[in-house]
Amino acid sequence: MAPSVAAALRRHLLLPRLRFPSHHLRLSTTSHSLSDQSDFELDHPLPPAPDDDGELSSFLHHVSSAASAATSPKQALSLLHSSSASGPQPTSPSLLVRALWELRRDPDAAALALRYGDRCGSPDEAEGEGPPPPPVEAWHLAVWAAGKARRFDLAWAVVRRMRRRGVLTRRAMVILMERYAVANEVSKAIKTFDVMEKFKVEVDQSVFYSLLRALCKSKNIEDAEELLLLRKKFFPLTAEGFNIILDGWCNIITDVAEAKRVWREMSNYCMTPDGMSYTLMVSCFSKTGNLFDTLRVYDEMKKRGWTPGIAVYNSLVYVLTKENCMKDAHNIFSKLTDEGLQPDVETYNSMIVPLCESHKLDEARMVMDSMILKGIVPTILTYNAFLKQEGIEESLKLLQRMKEDGSGPKGDTFLMLFNKFFQLNEAGNALRVWNEMRRYDISPTRSHYMTLVQGLVNHGFVPRALEYYDEMKEKGFTSDTQLDKEFKNFLLANRDHWRGAGKYNIIPQRGRHFTRRPRIQ
Repeated sequence: MAPSVAAALRRHLLLPRLRFPSHHLRLSTTSHSLSDQSDFELDHPLPPAPDDDGELSSFLHHVSSAASAATSPKQALSLLHSSSASGPQPTSPSLLVRALWELRRDPDAAALALRYGDRCGSPDEAEGEGPPPPPVEAWHLAVWAAGKARRFDLAWAVVRRMRRRGVLTRRAMVILMERYAVANEVSKAIKTFDVMEKFKVEVDQSVFYSLLRALCKSKNIEDAEELLLLRKKFFPLTAEGFNIILDGWCNIITDVAEAKRVWREMSNYCMTPDGMSYTLMVSCFSKTGNLFDTLRVYDEMKKRGWTPGIAVYNSLVYVLTKENCMKDAHNIFSKLTDEGLQPDVETYNSMIVPLCESHKLDEARMVMDSMILKGIVPTILTYNAFLKQEGIEESLKLLQRMKEDGSGPKGDTFLMLFNKFFQLNEAGNALRVWNEMRRYDISPTRSHYMTLVQGLVNHGFVPRALEYYDEMKEKGFTSDTQLDKEFKNFLLANRDHWRGAGKYNIIPQRGRHFTRRPRIQ
């Protein structure tokens, strides 16, 4: 086994143990996400991990030891099998799934653990009598981990083994399509869909729609629409299919012109918009502050006999607040009750966010207080709306309150604060937030470092930026070509400032050249 794989396995053993919730594990992600979130969802709920999960640690250590002693994955697997009598084994399906989740950042290690869990003889042994294969969640995790790391060769190897073991699922193929879409490999995502029948996996309209959603979510909306129309002979056009495209233009990329065009296309293909179609259009017009068209589509929706849901009323609250129609916005809350609905946290956020954007912080605080009195806990979106407008002292208090409420803060929150304070020309406050981030056990990612370093460079604090850039590289994050060039030019232009002869490194060692830090206001 390659040393990097063994090192990665050992590193996983040092990670905090994951506490699985009793509900479905579902973590959403956006592009350029800073946290360890994913779009992976287990098909079945998992039991919570024990407080002292020694069995899991022992199993991971066993896999790590085999990986360290082996020179290839095949040899590592043989070592695991040969020591299975004395070494720890995945004694339960949930243990194997938890182990794969711990190893999700290393697809090679996850694949090794999966193969060991699928202990039905040697890897090349023909199928026969033996223990049942691992649960589908384990296979799905392995496919997802490989695809997330863009190790599609490994992902396909897992899929082929699933086929040989007779456990290949549509979900596994959908996960693979989703990961191709995230990697902007549109043609390969479509090809994966096309080979499903070859792998004897049933293909129907729901799988086709999963492909369209994956393409739209990765902002390849035009490709999704083209595919929808090209395959209409095999998958007849429906309002649901057009809604997927409409959702892309309304929520993934808010483009009113494209949303209107798709709406007209539905009419051209004799498709009658349904309740979801109207909900999406109301959302689209609301996001752009178009009060007239928001109310027009809302009225048309009711005339067509569709009952507005909570999402529609949330959009109305947002656009009315944004356009300073506060009396009408508050009346929506009463209307919700009349319709048998209850305001949720999104309803309150739909009022709080535009109020904060308009710098009406006192009114926004009153709305949040009213929400809390009704037993509704603010979300990270609620706090972020305030953080975007507050000064440094109030921001630090909000971060503490977020922690107390269990609403964060997350890595994205700190990234937003870095950008805000650098835009306000307050580099010193950006550094205060950086130090505060460590208090909340948020490990800086490359995006955190790059935002901080670039901000310091832009504000003239190049030596200080060099220190953090050095720290970033020491932690194993990749360097930036443009910054390397800028730092090299800076060092060469200030070579007289750095004492000592010899070659100048692009990144000086901490404490060697920066004995005095410039004061940042």
